[in-house]
Amino acid sequence: MAPLRALHASGVEIALVVTREDKRRGRGGALSPSPVKTAALELGLTVTHSLPDVAKVQPDLGVVVAYGRIIPVEILRVVPMINVHFSLLPRWRGAAPVERALLAGDTETGICIMRIEEGLDTGEVYERVVVPVRPEHTLSTLRSELVQASLAPLVRAVTQGCGPGEPQSGAVTHAAKIDPAELQIRFTMTAGEITALARLETAWFIYTNDHGSTMRVRVVSAVEVVARGEPGTVVDVSRDGVVVACGDTAVRLVTVQPAGKSPMPAGAWANGARLPASLA
Repeated sequence: MAPLRALHASGVEIALVVTREDKRRGRGGALSPSPVKTAALELGLTVTHSLPDVAKVQPDLGVVVAYGRIIPVEILRVVPMINVHFSLLPRWRGAAPVERALLAGDTETGICIMRIEEGLDTGEVYERVVVPVRPEHTLSTLRSELVQASLAPLVRAVTQGCGPGEPQSGAVTHAAKIDPAELQIRFTMTAGEITALARLETAWFIYTNDHGSTMRVRVVSAVEVVARGEPGTVVDVSRDGVVVACGDTAVRLVTVQPAGKSPMPAGAWANGARLPASLA
């Protein structure tokens, strides 16, 4: 949304916006447009869900931001394209660069304005901006900062020309799409591994309640604390959260989301959930 609005505000003529098809959401199953489509329609722009339509329009330049699909070579032969990639290439080429940076404990990441070519995120880089990764960053807050960091260089590239690019150099790492199974928290993990997963805001664990039912809980936020116990042991429950022993020390679950409910303070959840002595 923000890159589209920034380009429009700068006076760029936007011939066509391509985004995903509307999805059914909510209990009624009503079709809901993507945020990009909503913004494009507000700006009076033409929207399509079909990528081949770009070749029919034949713009001078295509701009790709978090599209999530590989651009076919046949289209690239007709329309030159640049991409806003959320990493410092060649580190974290692929679909989930922000997630992988957080999981790896990177202390910095950034954005690259790059040329799209047949290879996966292998094109030359026209401009890059470094963004520090702070301990308090989550996936949503870091992604938001990266988007903001990309706006000025993107507008420059489109309005003033990309100029000469630089070939990527350095060690290549790949950012494969996150598999939901990767997000499962097991309390035999280290505190660092668990808190890294929690920064993605979609990590989860399962436990068996007093009635023998298996419960699934999403962890929205968690921090490392000093405590001891067998992995999975519930060490403490308070207004500050739920302290659970893990593979080395312990983590405090701060905000959680039980299945079918909204996010809530972990202490309040624990008081109502009648937790067992161990979540392992």
